[in-house]
Amino acid sequence: MTTSSSPARRPASWIPAAIAGFFGLFYAYAVWVAVGFLIAQAGAVEGLNGAGWAVLLFSVLFPIIVFVAGVLLGRRRALVQLAIILLVGLGLVAVFWLNILTYAITNGNSLVGS
Repeated sequence: MTTSSSPARRPASWIPAAIAGFFGLFYAYAVWVAVGFLIAQAGAVEGLNGAGWAVLLFSVLFPIIVFVAGVLLGRRRALVQLAIILLVGLGLVAVFWLNILTYAITNGNSLVGS
């Protein structure tokens, strides 16, 4: 009885990068929309106050933070697990963005300068 000590097959190194790049496009779109919303609100007649800048700048940074965390968490895992981690992170970003929009619609007065 002989045992083979060959290492387990690992996928090509470009496949995890392609998965991360694919999901990265969706995260980049979230950043793009957040930047557009920030510019639109800042360029309005009344502008933004300090809290408005903080909330809307964080909405720009949040997808970037979640994407980097997802890639770091999934880099040593199987491809399916990497994809699931990035998909869950994308869902988290979507829920956060809906919360930002809801807050801006219902409490928009607290974000604008006087």
